[in-house]
Amino acid sequence: TKYPDCKIDEPSRIGDGRCDGGDENTEECGWDGGDCTELNAKYPDCKVDYPSSIGNGRCTGGEYNTEACGWGGGDCIEFNTKYPDCKIDEPSRIGDGRCDGGDENTEECGWDGGDCTELNAKYPDCKVDYPSSIGNGRCT
Repeated sequence: TKYPDCKIDEPSRIGDGRCDGGDENTEECGWDGGDCTELNAKYPDCKVDYPSSIGNGRCTGGEYNTEACGWGGGDCIEFNTKYPDCKIDEPSRIGDGRCDGGDENTEECGWDGGDCTELNAKYPDCKVDYPSSIGNGRCT
């Protein structure tokens, strides 16, 4: 075995071309068989469960959207510039064409990137978890 001290459940994930986090991305496992070498060099303080989400073209929130992780490997720079005070776990939901409730439908998040503007104008006092269900033809 190339990494005899690598004790993981799925050894086939080592060196499969995808940087996995956790126990795979350790010295004992050869930094996931070399899959994580580039990411670790670029973002040495970025410790996330799914490192392949860094720089994948989609802004992932939370611990991925931090300076240590290069603001998602650059994926979150536009979002952070446009909505600096919008603190949500799934920034990709902002401006996706669907009005989401809760923290997305706030002034800080641009009323869900504009997705909720029409609904908020029509029903200004309506605060529901799933505003996209309003007027969808089904009574919920």
